[in-house]
Amino acid sequence: MTIFLKGKVLDMNEYEINAQTLALIPIKENKTKVIEMNKEFMVYLPCKEIIDNSCKFFGSSLEGRVNGTKTLTGITHKAPIIIEESKKIIFFPTKSSRTSTCCWISYNNILKYERLSNGVLITFSSGKQIKLGISYTIIDNQVLRSTRLESVLTKRINEFI
Repeated sequence: MTIFLKGKVLDMNEYEINAQTLALIPIKENKTKVIEMNKEFMVYLPCKEIIDNSCKFFGSSLEGRVNGTKTLTGITHKAPIIIEESKKIIFFPTKSSRTSTCCWISYNNILKYERLSNGVLITFSSGKQIKLGISYTIIDNQVLRSTRLESVLTKRINEFI
């Protein structure tokens, strides 16, 4: 449930990923910063649970989506996943999804990413930016994996139609 108070979004304990979602950043074990195109707020759930709940909202689960990625692409580790097929909402993890420090990034909304001396700067299509203390190579690999997943998905959809 979203509660607005004088234009500010208050903390929530449930959230469904949508086309406006840019990133999920773990703050504490059971607290996630959700970054959307036009707002940021806290959700009192771990990132992995938000991802799993969102997958379930669209008819699968995180485990099902990971298995789907494996079937479509052969990717088994740090697999990007399709949250929702028709809008091609694809998210990728920055680390193993089993770790509590794993961020989830919206592949669809990335405009560019740049190497920093102590990490990477991701710029989203909305102009919003986030700095992550992980290597450029990790993000680059995850974007390439997500591109591959999107390509296979698009091909399958086009063949079906």
